[in-house]
Amino acid sequence: MIYLKSFTFPSADTEFDFILSIKRTCYDSFYPFKILSKHDLHRLDFEPITILYGGNGSGKSTALNVIAEKINVQRDAIYNKSYFFPDYVNLCRIGIIEEIPENSRIITSDDVFDYMLNIRYLNEGIDIKREELFDEYLEAKYSHFQMKSLADYEQLKKVNSSRRKTQSRFVRSELIDNVREYSNGESAFHYFTEKIGENGLYLLDEPENSLSPKRQIELVNFLEESVRFFGCQLIISTHSPFLLSMRGARVYNLDKNPVMTERWTDLENVRTYYDFFKMHEEEFK
Repeated sequence: MIYLKSFTFPSADTEFDFILSIKRTCYDSFYPFKILSKHDLHRLDFEPITILYGGNGSGKSTALNVIAEKINVQRDAIYNKSYFFPDYVNLCRIGIIEEIPENSRIITSDDVFDYMLNIRYLNEGIDIKREELFDEYLEAKYSHFQMKSLADYEQLKKVNSSRRKTQSRFVRSELIDNVREYSNGESAFHYFTEKIGENGLYLLDEPENSLSPKRQIELVNFLEESVRFFGCQLIISTHSPFLLSMRGARVYNLDKNPVMTERWTDLENVRTYYDFFKMHEEEFK
């Protein structure tokens, strides 16, 4: 499915004219001006899966956030916009085939990190509550409690529960189940499967962060199925060879000047991995 067909960024000349029009000259930075134009990136044409590849400082995350702002998709973590960010976005142009669904969103590393941090805080709270429940179990099980009024009903249930169950079963029944089932990598993967639904445009900024190679492969399978069977369109910034290998993806190399599309197997990052494993090929036999 294709919702967003194309995106046009301001040219170097347009940026130059805008900067000249500013009367004050005390600004330290005109970000995001002069970031993408230095790579001669003017227009992106999208497929169901489009990937922005490049090293740190290539502008791939900037491009993704500019697109997200222009088409007004949801985001969880607050994005720290610069003073000139709205001006830059206003100079951009979009080409739309289908109306962009309301459930569309951008998912950044900050979103995933905040999600994992919330789980950690929840687990820490459960650890404290667990210790309290251990004490409650022993007190209830060996107490000589007698119910005197309806106000004692909840305590009666707790006493009966402690006498019927082992300590571990009692504590587990009083806590949120399965909160600690996920490792950091599993939690990160779970975040993507939770946020990506049917029929949506999803912008993913380096989704490989916090994911092991095995989890990255699982994410690739999930994303490919989301596109193939569930009407999703994906725009991804990454330098992970696993994500770059996604079937049918159009890959833009932002390390090139001008920016151009390339086969994923020709990208420098992928070739480095290939050459390394080729050099150690005999050790795998």
